[in-house]
Amino acid sequence: MSSSRPYLVRALYEWILENDCTPYVLVNAQYPQTSVPDAFVEAGQIVLNLSPNAIRHLEMDNDRITFDGRFGGVAQQVWVPAQAVMAIYARENGQGMVFEVEPAPVPPSDDPEADKSASVSSIKAEKAKRPSLKVVK
Repeated sequence: MSSSRPYLVRALYEWILENDCTPYVLVNAQYPQTSVPDAFVEAGQIVLNLSPNAIRHLEMDNDRITFDGRFGGVAQQVWVPAQAVMAIYARENGQGMVFEVEPAPVPPSDDPEADKSASVSSIKAEKAKRPSLKVVK
């Protein structure tokens, strides 16, 4: 199944606006393909105001959130992969949702032996997680 995160972010965004609050998102600024103003990143994270009067051209889909905003008076386009969103909440009361931190995707290796050993270890880890049944007499 696909991730529910982008659907929940969009739904909560609408809910926050309908309740006359300001939607803020907490973003993992170090997630691959994230483009945010580096000057405003603290501890690898950034809080973005998604209020319609603060940004322009907001687009949210299952893969990303993009918009044009002004940071320190300088216009900049922001690009946030959906999996980089760590939380969405209302500024006024903190109501919203926090999401599990997603590990960044690992780029494929050029070494076929490394890929083989990585897949073997992931299979072993998967087998370790599987439930098992025992016959009880």
